[in-house]
Amino acid sequence: MFIRPALLETITRLLYSIGTKREVERYLRIFSSSSNPSQPAKFAVIKVGGAVLGQLNELSLSLSFLYRVGLYPVILHGGGPQLNEIIERGGVVPEYIDGIRVTDAKTLQIARRVFLDENLKIVSALEKLGTRARPITSGVFTADYLDREKYGLVGKITRVDKRPVEASIRAGALPILTSLAESADGQILNVNADIAAGELAKELEPLKIVFLNEKGGLFHGVSGEKLDIINLDEEYNDLMKQPWVKYGTKLKLREIKELLDHLPRSSSVAVISPDSLQKELFTDNGAGTLIRRGYKLFRHDSIDSLGADRLRQVIRDRDPDVLAEHQSVTEVLNNLKTTPYTLYGDEPLDVVAIVAHPEDEIPVMTKLLASRNGILNNVVDNVFNAVRRDHRRLFWTAHADDENRAWHFERADGSFTRSGRTLFWYGIQNVNEVERAVREFEEKGRIDRSYLPVGPSASPQRPSISPNGTRPYSTLAHRIPGSTRGYATAAQSGASAENKRLALIGARGYTGQALTTLLSGHPFLNLTHVSSRQLAGYPLEGYSKSPITYSNLSIEDVQRMEKNSEVDAWVLALPNGATKPFVDAIDRGAAERVGGNGGGSVVVDLGADYRFQNGWTYGLPELYSRDSIRAAKRIANPGCFATSSQLLIAPLLPFLACPAWPSVFGLSGYSGAGTVAGAQDHDGRPTTIPKISAESLNGGVRPYSLTDHIHEREAGAHLSRLLSRGADSMKIAFVPTVAQWFSGIISVLSMPLSENLSARELKALYEKRYAEEKLVRIQKDVVEVKDVQNQHGWVVGGFQVHSQGDRAVVVGGLDNLLKGAATQCLQNLNLALGYDEYTGIPLPK
Repeated sequence: MFIRPALLETITRLLYSIGTKREVERYLRIFSSSSNPSQPAKFAVIKVGGAVLGQLNELSLSLSFLYRVGLYPVILHGGGPQLNEIIERGGVVPEYIDGIRVTDAKTLQIARRVFLDENLKIVSALEKLGTRARPITSGVFTADYLDREKYGLVGKITRVDKRPVEASIRAGALPILTSLAESADGQILNVNADIAAGELAKELEPLKIVFLNEKGGLFHGVSGEKLDIINLDEEYNDLMKQPWVKYGTKLKLREIKELLDHLPRSSSVAVISPDSLQKELFTDNGAGTLIRRGYKLFRHDSIDSLGADRLRQVIRDRDPDVLAEHQSVTEVLNNLKTTPYTLYGDEPLDVVAIVAHPEDEIPVMTKLLASRNGILNNVVDNVFNAVRRDHRRLFWTAHADDENRAWHFERADGSFTRSGRTLFWYGIQNVNEVERAVREFEEKGRIDRSYLPVGPSASPQRPSISPNGTRPYSTLAHRIPGSTRGYATAAQSGASAENKRLALIGARGYTGQALTTLLSGHPFLNLTHVSSRQLAGYPLEGYSKSPITYSNLSIEDVQRMEKNSEVDAWVLALPNGATKPFVDAIDRGAAERVGGNGGGSVVVDLGADYRFQNGWTYGLPELYSRDSIRAAKRIANPGCFATSSQLLIAPLLPFLACPAWPSVFGLSGYSGAGTVAGAQDHDGRPTTIPKISAESLNGGVRPYSLTDHIHEREAGAHLSRLLSRGADSMKIAFVPTVAQWFSGIISVLSMPLSENLSARELKALYEKRYAEEKLVRIQKDVVEVKDVQNQHGWVVGGFQVHSQGDRAVVVGGLDNLLKGAATQCLQNLNLALGYDEYTGIPLPK
């Protein structure tokens, strides 16, 4: 297909909104180079699950987008749910043996009709979008009977004829295949679609094999977290031993491993949802679960175990100090003779790390040497994670002009730069301890004197975290935050510490006041506009960076400001139901920007209007993908009780006793009820008055919204995304009560369990789930209001189990104005704008 240069440039620019320009262009080059005229089907095989066919609009748009950048994926679809529906309507219960559908003549007849109908639906949807597509319902797969007596008309593929597929691509049309095969004598046979996609991939050897499913990835069976990366050579054996890896999950992993073992090491499998296809293909961070072979890692305590000649060659070829003639290979090796050390790396030596660790001293990673393959295939992260599992504290250095410097910042707790080199460390939070350690290193010759901190500028600062390229959760036992697919790309797209501008609409209420106070301490985010109809013309209090006067921004003002790129982010702190006109104005302004500017400004809505809205990202970083928040332009800030309820329930989801849903009893300070609109003091000036005062409660409490509270629906809807079982949706029972203190909420969870737990096991689930979360504190005692008031995080405690072991009670709490609103808003802003998530947030000690 000929694509006009202007059209291709426009489409390519659209991709920049989901990834950096460098990422997009690199992947386009890689994928385009796979389209060899003699082998035109080398780009990707995409298997579309039957459940995904219900998302035909998203599917066809994603495939059409690829077509318009000159890429031709091979699409193979299933149709299981559609087939089951027709069969069951006829009063027949589908029969499975060993997970394989038993197929008789009647079932096969229905299957052929279903597959043909679904195939034509895909082709028609693509053709309506101007994308040429060709239905291929036969002639590709040849099969023998798998076991005719046992399974009936089910086939085992023996041959794949790729000629119809390649002919379709040469003719400029996307090939759309079904998973039906033919025996040598012409009998139609039913074949599992996953297996058919695998056999097709073995024949075509594409760069990518994509399995589209409705969940958007594979999920950890205990924590409910999405598995972002699985490196099979390193993780497969341990993964298959996990108790939650069973049935369909175990079968799928085994099939994927067998498939990738057959393919070139450059091939990978991605399990994603249809609307994330572009992000998976054109960004380093991806969208679903990436599965690849990787390599097994090694750990040696001597050069001889690795091989001196091999190590010398790596140092000679890659060590920047050796290449710059600041050190010789012999000097590097001689330095290893003076102290205990460990060599880390992978089998082909694409990455080698050297860690010196004298007894009773902090380890120093003296070398981290990576080849291009090691960088592109994420081996650098795997090796670094292995180092991190062995050493809870570590120092290392990098040249200040290292193109991968942002990668180091992402993994460090602090750093400082001297004489053209940067010293990084993790595991130490106290500046004085860092300085003492560095002086000891210098005295013992373990580090150059130029790294010694001198003067006030030597105080370590938190590094900026790259907004792109992160896949924070792996299947490894130790969770390493901020791990990335790439290495060089992370540096190229790393967040700069540039100042950005924020407009706050609805600044009068308690949450707006809390946010302005927080923003006063943010080093990079500047509040430039605050809008309140009642306070227009009055000075803003609580913001110390610069004098600001309240304005009353109209819808037209907001659209004009967005069009002219006057702000980088908007925060909407308006009453429920009042947000849409402003969002629409921002959307119109963004559409009018020259070049689109990557989709315009970031918008965070503190109200409830968009918490269920497609196209908006739900911003609860501790539970849902930080990647999605980093890539988001529209973020719905969760409600306070919804935040606490979800954090309480999430660790216990594997023990959900359906249909006995959990219940949460909530107590909130009266600030949670909001303020009176248009309130004035005795002199007639605008003031903030609570809707419910402590005095009006007469020393007691007041239950409200006893059923159908919006936070009940909100928590249930989003927790459903974490369920690894087949429940359609999660439900919770929630009863809120307002009390006579000002801020802070207490949530008491009572949850039936599907199996018995002890209180110790209960607490351990929370410790494991939130081990790396800086704004989560776990305590033994029941959480009280004093534990959460004016605190920026969430606290959980009081872990108890009923005497029969089948019901858990846990207490959580947070300040509804901070972690329940303003602090969480700042987390989301930081992530979306490319700063460290916790910038400007006082962390608990």
